[in-house]
Amino acid sequence: MISGLKVIAPASVSNLACGFDTLGMAIDVPSDEIIGKWSDTPGIRILEVTGYKKEIPLSPEKNIAGITAMALLRHLGEEKRGLDLKIHKHIPAGSGLGSSASSATAAAVLINEMLNRPLEKRDLIPFALEGEVTASGSRHGDNIIPALIGGLILIRDIETYDYHRIYTPPGLFMAVLLPDVMISTRSARDILRKEVTLKEMVAQSANLGSFIIGMNLGDLDLISRSMKDHIIEPQRKHLIPYFEEVQQVALSLGALGCSISGAGPAIFALCQEKLKASDIANAMHEVYARHKLDARSFVGSINHEGTIAM
Repeated sequence: MISGLKVIAPASVSNLACGFDTLGMAIDVPSDEIIGKWSDTPGIRILEVTGYKKEIPLSPEKNIAGITAMALLRHLGEEKRGLDLKIHKHIPAGSGLGSSASSATAAAVLINEMLNRPLEKRDLIPFALEGEVTASGSRHGDNIIPALIGGLILIRDIETYDYHRIYTPPGLFMAVLLPDVMISTRSARDILRKEVTLKEMVAQSANLGSFIIGMNLGDLDLISRSMKDHIIEPQRKHLIPYFEEVQQVALSLGALGCSISGAGPAIFALCQEKLKASDIANAMHEVYARHKLDARSFVGSINHEGTIAM
């Protein structure tokens, strides 16, 4: 049995314009780290949180990693074990990049690896979701499953954990702008209307279907035409300063699509080729610089491994 271990969990971009609560993609930067070590003292202790530690509680009953770890240990009949955790957050809470999901999946993989893998990776999903519900108030796997499994994921039904990995053509990169604004997933969900029109439903369904076909065929033009959000983006864009200006800049420079990642405030642009993604990330950042607003930008590739032990 392993006495101590480090686990790394990637960030994730969710919704991808056309797939609210159904699409998510793991990206290689940023990523969170959890270090765990068995202890002779029963119970889970979070010894420290470093990095983006604002809003991250040390109490395991309130911490997403702690909640996930406790749920999995109970399921495996190991709830009397002692475990010390150190968490390093490279993904800010409330960023729209799956910060809570990375904490949850890292904790689930950590426990499973330290107990010599009693469960398959996909079987960790329910326990990671317990932690995610604490953050968002709802069960949605568009960050959890990509962060755990890696790649681009379609969630058909979260209640039955029915998900599918979607092929992605080579050479795709994400340019990401992360404004210095915090938006909680729960509050961003609360503002959404509960009903959509038939016209909106038809348009969004068509875009989701053609997006998946475009990925499978490697048809970048079809992917681009499909990355339109008729429902969620119009309701949330006012939460992010100068969102439309950033989006217009990214699209004018050749981004395949540009929208809000998850609940925001992160804005993503899906790009062909790393150099183009870098140029677009810089241009997105320049919009905020002109308006004297703080933000950071970066470029990420698709992470195909998900959460891994080191």
